Amino acid sequence: MLPESLYDVVADDLDLEAPVLVHALSGFLDAGGARQLAVGHLLAAHESRTVARFDVDALYDYRARRPRLVFDTDHYASIDYPELLLSEVRDERGQGFLLLHGPEPDFGWQAFTAAVVQLVERFGVRRTIGVAAIPWPAPHTRPVGVTAHATNRDLVAGRPTFVGAIEVPGHLAGALELALRDTGHEAMGFAAHIPHYLTQVEFPRAAVALLEEVAVAGDLALDLADLVEAARSSDHDIDAQVAQNSENVEAVRALEAQYDAVVRGAESALPLAGDEPLPSGDEIAAQLEEFLREMDDTGKGQQPE
Repeated sequence: MLPESLYDVVADDLDLEAPVLVHALSGFLDAGGARQLAVGHLLAAHESRTVARFDVDALYDYRARRPRLVFDTDHYASIDYPELLLSEVRDERGQGFLLLHGPEPDFGWQAFTAAVVQLVERFGVRRTIGVAAIPWPAPHTRPVGVTAHATNRDLVAGRPTFVGAIEVPGHLAGALELALRDTGHEAMGFAAHIPHYLTQVEFPRAAVALLEEVAVAGDLALDLADLVEAARSSDHDIDAQVAQNSENVEAVRALEAQYDAVVRGAESALPLAGDEPLPSGDEIAAQLEEFLREMDDTGKGQQPE
């Protein structure tokens, strides 16, 4: 499968000067729906147009992730085929950047990453930025933590690290960052830490955190007002639901103590509920690996986002 056969460029009149490319493919590493909330907001709040379309039929497993089909009374009315697109988006200053969005491919990963590298070179992309969201033992009442990674360590120098070397199921965003590194292109990414009890519900504040990181890393002026308001409303709802159950309140307080101790850099932290010690970095890594394995086992049955 040749890389150039995987996409069609439908707008080649771009007026972009060394743009950044943000990639946010759905289907994996999206706890709290943060990545898809971020993508949806970027497209809703900013001017955009499609630059390239990928051949979804060559990349997508329809039987594993069946598209939505509507039957109405006595006939089939519509089917929602997924789209994998490269879009041009304009920030508040009118500066353009590229956004790669849609479902993570099921097939042809090496050909797909090679195709993205071709597009990076074609449009003179100076830096690619990936976004993701992972479960974390942290409370929703504290700032959203973010793990940063990059092909050039200078880009993430001075930022906190949370785990050492761990093995996780392969995903396209990681494969793309490696392909870009191997072809001499600068790539980085951010993974928001989602409270583990909120992984299955939308958590807009994490999407805000991701886009704030993207704005700084890409020197972009993004309009986040509506997303910030959605985050405020969501936080209020979460607080109200937690308050209804005393056990939930105590669990959140324990997580707050853990979070505050880690931030302080305390040598010995306050115990969790049940007098259990705080998890070490290795234990957090093990929990993360287990969660990702579960996602890998069940994700094939998920509907496309």
